[in-house]
Amino acid sequence: MRKLWISCLGVLMILGLVGCGTESDKTAEKAASAPAQSAQADSKAPATKGKILIAYFSATGHTRTLAENTAKALNADLYEIRPEVPYSKEDLNYNDETTRATVEQKNDSARPKLVDKNAPIANYDTIVLAYPIWWGQAPRIMDTFVESYDFTGKKLTAICTSGGSDIGSSADYLQKLIKGKAEWKPGKLFSPQAKAEEIKSWFNELGL
Repeated sequence: MRKLWISCLGVLMILGLVGCGTESDKTAEKAASAPAQSAQADSKAPATKGKILIAYFSATGHTRTLAENTAKALNADLYEIRPEVPYSKEDLNYNDETTRATVEQKNDSARPKLVDKNAPIANYDTIVLAYPIWWGQAPRIMDTFVESYDFTGKKLTAICTSGGSDIGSSADYLQKLIKGKAEWKPGKLFSPQAKAEEIKSWFNELGL
């Protein structure tokens, strides 16, 4: 009877050791696979650095159309520059010198307020400023926008829409207002309905 008891005890000890070995193996496997799974998750995380941001202002919708078409063509992101007080149709009456837009454009120090100053500039290497041409220049709200951020190390260019004028000196004027040392590329006037091929071709020429 004693021999039988000793034999049973020996079998139980062996089974216990086998079980412990199995749990240790599983724990080791989990520990080994954890870093690999973490690295895989990180590789799938979206990265905005290096992409293009289209920062646009549009009072009538024409520049918004161009900005959206450009974003699609370049796989870029959009940010709308919004005035605290939106421009009404009356504000944009070019035939009345007393209207808001006319008065602002004649005043170099005019700085319409923005709804926010939270554009994700730091997340992008290339910033495209999109705006309409008002009296030969960018609207003063673009002055407010470019003075609100530090563009150090960024590449910038401008695209614009117009009822008849060219881009003129509008991009050069904005360049003088920015903070930080940025690399500026020549700007271009586009039709709001510009084709993707035309947009891509121009950006390729700029090296963007």
